[in-house]
Amino acid sequence: MSLVTTDWVLENLNSLKIIDASWHMPAQKRNPAEEYLNAHIPNSIFFDLDENSEKDTDLPHMLPKQKTWEKIMRSLGINNNDNILLYDNSDLKSSCRCWFSLLYFGHDEKKIHILNGGLKKWIFENKPITKDATEIIESNYVANEKENLVVSFDQIKKNILSKSFNVIDARSLERFEGKVSEPRKGLRSGHIQNSFCLPFNLCINQKTGEFKNLEEIKELFNQRENIDKRLDPVFTCGSGVTAAVLAYAYKMVNNDYIPKIYDGSWSEYGKYPA
Repeated sequence: MSLVTTDWVLENLNSLKIIDASWHMPAQKRNPAEEYLNAHIPNSIFFDLDENSEKDTDLPHMLPKQKTWEKIMRSLGINNNDNILLYDNSDLKSSCRCWFSLLYFGHDEKKIHILNGGLKKWIFENKPITKDATEIIESNYVANEKENLVVSFDQIKKNILSKSFNVIDARSLERFEGKVSEPRKGLRSGHIQNSFCLPFNLCINQKTGEFKNLEEIKELFNQRENIDKRLDPVFTCGSGVTAAVLAYAYKMVNNDYIPKIYDGSWSEYGKYPA
């Protein structure tokens, strides 16, 4: 895993392709693209999660088609052999989602780094920021789709009976238990049958915005009651974003794990009757 510090980034600033992957929940009423224009790490480029998701669907934040992803990467000047730094101003959630997207489309996982603590920590430590535009030279990126990293609606439904994998939900306990309404219209409340709840923010130190240490994260996964530890997890959430935080955290403590996400998540599953 390549979770890196602000000091490491500063030392390697000129040898990285740097992506500001910031994204905010709609209720926050923040514009990450405008925030990027006002302050970003030097040489960084902005990745728009909403804009760079699949358009031909009514589900939010779905992975785009391979050819579309290639166009996105080429327009951002990303090459297949680039060392990439991802950061955000979004509690690590959109950095992790971008990490998963890059993995899914075949980028070398050893060449993908996430800034621990994100832009908040970078600014707090008085590291350099800029408003200057970053020059982009269009690339010839070629994707290599890894379809086994995504689990489908049908696989989720079949797993309720077969119990071939654990389904772990990154949403809040209140949403998981159906005690509050879903933020997206048209969705019932509740959770996938036989799934488990582990809110993604439990993996994050709320004071520093960094991932908790490995022992704390390991304990978070170990203390989930009734989980069959012999089975690999598949992560889900509201729209596939915070699920990626759990996938990243789980890989931090289980390096051989191949990250798997139910991309439709509750935005898809919650449309159908229980």
